[in-house]
Amino acid sequence: MSTSRALARIGHFAATEALPMARAGWSRLRGAFDEATLWMLGPDFEQRVERVASQLGEGRVDPFGLDMATAKYAVAAAAFLHRIYFRTESTGLGNIPPGRALLIANHSGQLPVDGLLIGAALFLDADPPRVMRSMVEKWTQTLPFVGTFFQRVGQVVGVPENARRLLQHGEAVLVFPEGARGVAKPFWQRYELAEFGLGFMRLALETDTPIVPIAVVGGEEQYINIGNSDRLAKLFGMPVFPTVPQWFLPGGQLPLPVKYRLSFGEPMRFSGDPDDEDAVIESKVAIVRRTIQSMVNRGLKERRSLFF
Repeated sequence: MSTSRALARIGHFAATEALPMARAGWSRLRGAFDEATLWMLGPDFEQRVERVASQLGEGRVDPFGLDMATAKYAVAAAAFLHRIYFRTESTGLGNIPPGRALLIANHSGQLPVDGLLIGAALFLDADPPRVMRSMVEKWTQTLPFVGTFFQRVGQVVGVPENARRLLQHGEAVLVFPEGARGVAKPFWQRYELAEFGLGFMRLALETDTPIVPIAVVGGEEQYINIGNSDRLAKLFGMPVFPTVPQWFLPGGQLPLPVKYRLSFGEPMRFSGDPDDEDAVIESKVAIVRRTIQSMVNRGLKERRSLFF
């Protein structure tokens, strides 16, 4: 067979069979990808984005810098972690009241994945969707680009003035009263809540804001922390620097794909003077802490395994 005839047959096969097969395969692959994306984000994702954006006013940017054009993509990325990687199970979302609310949760996991998943649950699963505003550590503002990004996706530096303004605007504000102490607990102290700060209770009393307790189960096992290095924390200007051996293994920088379980409790209301003595405020804070510890203990008893 001549070369020209062989090339002609190859061209005919490509045009009549190979290319149509490739197009059909690509079409099926794209369809499967679209279905997976739709499942991950939810069929009403665009409506949720529009519903939140319409509340931001002109320019669709709120006074704190939340920009839905940016936040939309952040939520889409968070959806992968929420739905697929950590397979988050959320219960009690209906307990979050409309309007202002203080979301108070236990903190863990070396990295703030717990806050990201709580935010994803409020936006993707709650009805109506909510943008959660979390109080982030001041030192994060020293990191290149991080401060601006946090601002655009709705997160705010954790000072009382910012939290007060957010609550006055009717926002749902997430606070981790354990602070860095919660994130950096060593593995043998997992799910033992550290002492709570008092600021959130003074804020709740001052603004007459209901407190929604949240129990997070799963985060304590995503990284195995064997201690904290004060020297490295000081070197990098961080509150704590956990020692996690798996970070030095290939792929160990990724958290283990544990299953997260989020439980939203019934709103708690407190009354009193926000300027009361610490001992008075501590008694109220202790009630919230005991409630969350009890919810965490219950979640640990009910889970079947770390990954399912």
